[in-house]
Amino acid sequence: MSNQIKADFHLHSDFSGDSTSPMEFMIQQGIANGLEFMCMTEHMDKDYPSEADADFNLDTDRYFARYQQLQSQYASEIDLRFGVELGLQPHLADFHSEYVKTYPFDFIIGSSHTVCGKDPYYPSFYEGRTEDEAYLNYFQSILENLCTRPNIDVYGHIDYVVRYGPNQNKYYSYQKFSDILDEILVTLIDQGIGIECNTGGIKYGLGHPNPCEEILTRYHELGGEILTIGSDAHKPEHIGYAFDQIPDLLKSCGFSYYTVFKNREPKFIRL
Repeated sequence: MSNQIKADFHLHSDFSGDSTSPMEFMIQQGIANGLEFMCMTEHMDKDYPSEADADFNLDTDRYFARYQQLQSQYASEIDLRFGVELGLQPHLADFHSEYVKTYPFDFIIGSSHTVCGKDPYYPSFYEGRTEDEAYLNYFQSILENLCTRPNIDVYGHIDYVVRYGPNQNKYYSYQKFSDILDEILVTLIDQGIGIECNTGGIKYGLGHPNPCEEILTRYHELGGEILTIGSDAHKPEHIGYAFDQIPDLLKSCGFSYYTVFKNREPKFIRL
């Protein structure tokens, strides 16, 4: 565990459809790892593809109640924050707009998990087209979501799709998709939305976070400043995954700070 990265801002417990880990176990591990801040960001993916076994319709009332209990219980040991990861789709824009006003979120991630009714996690997303076509379609979906001007704080794992492509990132590069990726980054910056450095990509064997270093560097070059760090952990043992690599990696991309949120307001912490 790094002595420098003290905040994990992308975490899931058994309130998310793809985790079986009790929130308390996640918190206890974060404390053991020396974290000062943790933000739970449970999945809310309305209209998720039916081919999945998991239910991603978050019971937010129950989630918030449990969060409040544990926040109080562990207040002397760690600063817990209340977040959510929204599975963005253009037709859900109005639903999400009302949903985020209903609860006192500290932090909201918007992510593309469903593109034209399919999740890139499943092989069916890649059928009938080349890997590059599938990746381009994924990036186009991000722009479509941004056209709705979502009320989010960061866009999650911008190149999430490469975790699951037939060849993952073997033939993938920022340069290959630079035009659309630049358009995404400029749009995010214009809308005041940040990005994250998601170490789940390292856990999935890419050798790089999501997004990759070239995208992180380009975001900084274009004037992007809001950057959270998250492990995307669904199990206690993955909290803070590869965080020891992140300070030097982000400094090489031009960053001097990373970001935490409280009450939807960013605070910058020196690397």
